[in-house]
Amino acid sequence: MRPILLKGHERSITVVKYNYDGDLLFTASKDHTPSMWRAENGDRIGTFNGHKGTIWDLDVDRFSTRLITASADATVNLWNCETGEIIHTFTHHGPVRGVAWSDGCQMFATINDPFVGHNAQISVYDAPIGADSFSDVPKLEIDLPKQSDGKVVKPTNIVWLNLNEALFVTFDNGAIRLYDPVTGEEMEEFFPHEKKINRVSFNKEKTLFITSSADFTSKLYDVVDLHHLKTYKTDRPVNDAVISETKDHILLGGGQEAMSVTTTSGKVGKFETRFFHLVYEEEFGTVKGHFGPINALAVSPNGLSYASGAEDGYVRLHFFDKSYLDMKDPVPEDTLEGEEESKE
Repeated sequence: MRPILLKGHERSITVVKYNYDGDLLFTASKDHTPSMWRAENGDRIGTFNGHKGTIWDLDVDRFSTRLITASADATVNLWNCETGEIIHTFTHHGPVRGVAWSDGCQMFATINDPFVGHNAQISVYDAPIGADSFSDVPKLEIDLPKQSDGKVVKPTNIVWLNLNEALFVTFDNGAIRLYDPVTGEEMEEFFPHEKKINRVSFNKEKTLFITSSADFTSKLYDVVDLHHLKTYKTDRPVNDAVISETKDHILLGGGQEAMSVTTTSGKVGKFETRFFHLVYEEEFGTVKGHFGPINALAVSPNGLSYASGAEDGYVRLHFFDKSYLDMKDPVPEDTLEGEEESKE
């Protein structure tokens, strides 16, 4: 597997994301400057200059014309992907942790941390295609008050479900909540994890989602009935996990806590990408290379490559070997025995 090292950031990577067609790769880090790359060869097309804080999340629209970025400087910027210019800046009450375009890309949702007397909040903004002006006032605001024990619970990710039926939000106490995007009412709450959910990823059709948690596990769920399907266990915090679009495989990334990285080698810290079988939950391979915990993963829509971003500030663009692409997943022996017994 041949990697291309993308050396465009000065600090640890926070997010990597392919566009819908898979020909562009967007990356962000704690150095305030998101970048856009050509996915086929790793050439950097340009940067988006304007934020004054860490970029925690980003999302590009269906046709790769507009990009939204969430920053610790308490703003969300709407960018023109072709020119790299800021179309509009949306100011928030606290550091913004997540952004997501709705289906149709006519509006987007954000989540921000509590800050100086303001609760954590979910906001929905109108951003019609082709609009010349935008309102700084959200069309919907959902306050996230403290728990009964007074503990502040922070949101970590936000995603629109199919047909904009619900806002899907993860939290640092291991909870997932669904909100009505029209009324703001809480529709559902459940706890797949005991510790912080670092990241959540969906397959392209948004029929499955996978969570990544600090409790050393990653879990696969059915979106329709929120039924738990599989659990992938590791020996380290999981920072990101993604579902392959072309194979029944799961890619997991994580590693030792960032604060302890300087005292250990890459081998001890376990900074590799781990491959699990989606159905059988078995680990069958690893890809090494990073010198810090992997914070972000993304698999290209065509299944030919994947990108990983780590605490070491590098994005590695990996192209799968023919042997991997041609590989047939083995069927466990106990499954074969069960089939033979049923035939008898």
